[in-house]
Amino acid sequence: MRFKCLTMLGAAAILAAGTLATPAKAQQDLLIGGGSVTGVYYQVALQVCNLVNKYSDGNYNCVGRPALGSVFNINAVNRGLLDFGVAQSDRNWQAANGSADWDGAPVEALRSVFSVHPETVLLVTRDDAGINSVDDLVGRPVNIGNPGSGQRGNAEDVLRIYGIDVNNDIDAQGLQQSEASRALIDKKIDAFFYTVGNPAAAIEEPANSTDINIISIDSDAIREFIADKPYYVMATLPAGTYKGMDEPAETYAVKATVVASDMLGEDVVYEVVKIVFENLDELKASHAAFANLTPEEMMQGLSAPMHPGAVKYYTEQGWM
Repeated sequence: MRFKCLTMLGAAAILAAGTLATPAKAQQDLLIGGGSVTGVYYQVALQVCNLVNKYSDGNYNCVGRPALGSVFNINAVNRGLLDFGVAQSDRNWQAANGSADWDGAPVEALRSVFSVHPETVLLVTRDDAGINSVDDLVGRPVNIGNPGSGQRGNAEDVLRIYGIDVNNDIDAQGLQQSEASRALIDKKIDAFFYTVGNPAAAIEEPANSTDINIISIDSDAIREFIADKPYYVMATLPAGTYKGMDEPAETYAVKATVVASDMLGEDVVYEVVKIVFENLDELKASHAAFANLTPEEMMQGLSAPMHPGAVKYYTEQGWM
């Protein structure tokens, strides 16, 4: 009987403790989609998540994952498969306005959060391939980027502007960038297009293994192409950016931007933006491509409508 009473008392105490205890607040999972593991998009996703996990007081479990690039990320955000995605500013504009891959079907829920680094549209070749201009790509095996990547769209634009038919005039490959870098070294391709923040591991790898050239993408037709598009700018990649790069390369650039859906809560976006901007020095120190970020630049190139959570933070800071 005594044992029975003690058991009943113990059970009652456990029930009482369970009733009185405040349950721990469950973490909210956040998923950010980047790009190839050797590219800078993946670093954006990874480093933003590192900040969120470090400074959100345990409220969020943020995971930055590799993904297939701009088009994939925009569509995944729209479908709720990603909370945030990294995408090129030109692709954001096209999605929001229903053009290119979204012809006639605008992604009405797409919202801008903040910009990150500028991305140059680069044409990288092996020195022994004898390619000195975009025109020299005719008849060559060239990687234009995997389907679903922003760089593929940029490559197709460049080739079209130079009068090169992507389906008939070159041997177009659709490799992810990590594969393309290795394929250039192994002489399986002669060149690849890559839209990226610099310096990028996917270009440093071949530059450290073979002699490379970075070909300028600059002509009257290119300058006319970007003239009426606010999400493009002309840019110069300085000599010495990569091993063996003795001359600067002229090209054009977009901005890498972080996007979300308008279905993602205002409070969530506000907290993520606040954490990123209040710990910007840590983000800048995490990768060379982020070293020169400023709040002003991170509010440029936002070519889809702004998310209310981002607007709330920027308004508090007096930036809007």
